[in-house]
Amino acid sequence: MITIYKSKSDILPEQELIILNDVYFNKKTVELLDDRADDIIQEIDRAVRIGSYRIQSRFHNVILDIDRLSTGCKTVLNIMYNPDKIFCIKECGENAIDLIYGLDTGLVFSDYPTISFEMDKVQVVSNGEILAMDDYEQLKEWWRYEQ
Repeated sequence: MITIYKSKSDILPEQELIILNDVYFNKKTVELLDDRADDIIQEIDRAVRIGSYRIQSRFHNVILDIDRLSTGCKTVLNIMYNPDKIFCIKECGENAIDLIYGLDTGLVFSDYPTISFEMDKVQVVSNGEILAMDDYEQLKEWWRYEQ
């Protein structure tokens, strides 16, 4: 299950918060991709990974550099391949958010509610405390209150 941070003050000094998902993906995560990435790329962008640095777009099957993936797709892949880093999910669309909430592990940040209707169970970090939540309304309520 993912762990959600809503306040930068809950992020420990040794943890790294990544705000620019596109840049991080293009410089770091792209080198880590393997077959696990293929389903994510297909599901979010409806593209096919061709080799390490190319995708076949759903638009007329045009071949593009992999840096042309959507920010949401890059964010999901960043979370999957870098489980020790915290990634901002504010730029993600609903399809990417649904996948993020279904991941087995991952650390995410958003200072406003970004919740999947498909959520099952998540952990939240608030004032240094880690709480488990398995209800959409409960999570929405947690986000509503300021620390």
